[in-house]
Amino acid sequence: MRVMAQVAMVMNLDKCIGCHTCSVTCKQAWTNRAGTEYVWFNNVETRPGQGYPRRYEDQDKWRGGWTLNRRGQLRLRTGGRLQKLATIFASPVQPTLADYYEPWTYDYENLISAPLGDDIPVARPKSLITGEDMKITWSANWDDDLGGSAATAELDPILQKLRKDASDKIKFSFEQTFMFYLPRICEHCLNPSCMASCPSGAIYKREEDGIVLVDQDRCRGWRQCITGCPYKKIYYNHRTGKAEKCTFCYPRIEVGQPTVCSETCVGRLRYIGIFLYDADKVTEAASTPNDTDLYEAQLDLMLDPFDPEVLAAARKNNIPDDWLDAARRSPVYALAKRYKVALPLHPEYRTMPMVWYVPPLSPIVDLLTEQGHDGESAGNLFGAIDTLRIPIEYLAELFSAGDVSVVDGVLHKLAAMRAYMRDVALGREPDASIPAAVGMTEESISEMYHLMAIAKYEDRYVIPTAHTEQGHRLEEMACSLDYDDGPGMYESGPFGEASGIPTPVSVETFQALKQRQTTDTATDDHRLRGRVNLLNWDGNGAPEGMFPTTSAGPGKDS
Repeated sequence: MRVMAQVAMVMNLDKCIGCHTCSVTCKQAWTNRAGTEYVWFNNVETRPGQGYPRRYEDQDKWRGGWTLNRRGQLRLRTGGRLQKLATIFASPVQPTLADYYEPWTYDYENLISAPLGDDIPVARPKSLITGEDMKITWSANWDDDLGGSAATAELDPILQKLRKDASDKIKFSFEQTFMFYLPRICEHCLNPSCMASCPSGAIYKREEDGIVLVDQDRCRGWRQCITGCPYKKIYYNHRTGKAEKCTFCYPRIEVGQPTVCSETCVGRLRYIGIFLYDADKVTEAASTPNDTDLYEAQLDLMLDPFDPEVLAAARKNNIPDDWLDAARRSPVYALAKRYKVALPLHPEYRTMPMVWYVPPLSPIVDLLTEQGHDGESAGNLFGAIDTLRIPIEYLAELFSAGDVSVVDGVLHKLAAMRAYMRDVALGREPDASIPAAVGMTEESISEMYHLMAIAKYEDRYVIPTAHTEQGHRLEEMACSLDYDDGPGMYESGPFGEASGIPTPVSVETFQALKQRQTTDTATDDHRLRGRVNLLNWDGNGAPEGMFPTTSAGPGKDS
């Protein structure tokens, strides 16, 4: 048994309100540079819908993730080494810019510099790729709030798959459907297909915490990782020629802070913690023959942090005691393994994803109330789950490879928690039969409620810090004073410091602080003039032309 630690995340979809704060703050922190205009390491999708990039779940087309060959061994959907060699210079199965979207800004200068006339000037959309006028037809958030509508439902890959099996039921259900939001980041998988797809070995999984990163020095821009990732969470920076992906905010994780998307989440729906897992059994678990058994196989990988044998093996593998303590207090372990209410996203891709989700239950209460029933009653809730307006089959295709019984069990636990805790909140005698009906005790269902409903900051984020002895291995191998474009030798641009130039974070941080604390004018770059990036503007200065001078000179009467 080779015990390793993995940083993981759980998201409670009942709490997501679709505000996209997580997406915007992640964008501002990590992809505010030239070449990453279309990139969203964190995005929030409305389901049902196509997702971002559109229809990324259609693996018959994109061929991401793993499959089993005739001997029951794992192989990439894109093929073996010979297939990769044949397509290394032009992979035919990668999303195009149209599948993501063509990023744009607006011609704000026209609003302030247009001559006086009868018509009100407009800010035409302009492509951030070509600089030309464009028509907006798609974006990363185009399906927002359109779940189940005719505009999106017909193009949802999961809905199309379900309709092949039960067309009448699904059609009827989706004519009355509700929507829910699905935030997505890189899954930081235990068995990452992106890493296996990379010809240059640039993608690696950190030994100390399992975060999957891209070595920018080794990346050669083959883009096979984009094809290999079934979640399409690796992006190509067309300015640098490198692949980029969510880093799980590892500089924050190393000092015990949550990711930016978690820190800024309005709904407080994200949990971060540690899993202990047996690295020697990952391949065996991912090779489980039946797709519907992959969820349980992944659960079996997660080791009990209270087991003395597990702790002894972990210490033998140099996992520090404070990390073991964090694993015992981990909210992701509690939700996924102890209470079993969190599920992985598309386990059938066989990547062993490490971002899990609590499926939504909220609308069922509203539906029962509208029908004149007690929406919080255990009897009504249990009976109504089978007639949920969104088919359980849809949730099962997302979170359990189509196994309806798994999702049904989770929803029953969530319903039991609601009904039991309502009696507690109203001062009534709690009904012990409610948790017993879902295989839980009164104590465990109360603990689950406190974690899911009213958990404090330190309960939601249990993140052990990196150790001093690991510091040199974890640090960025660059010093701003040793770099050619270090302090005093650096150019800035409106799309972020050192836009498109491979630059140490220390240099970017130094220059960002210097620019934003000392300048009183807006940065101007004639190459990018006419483009506006609000995410990188701190309010200092004014764009050229906002306050044009007159013939008499500025400040004088004309």
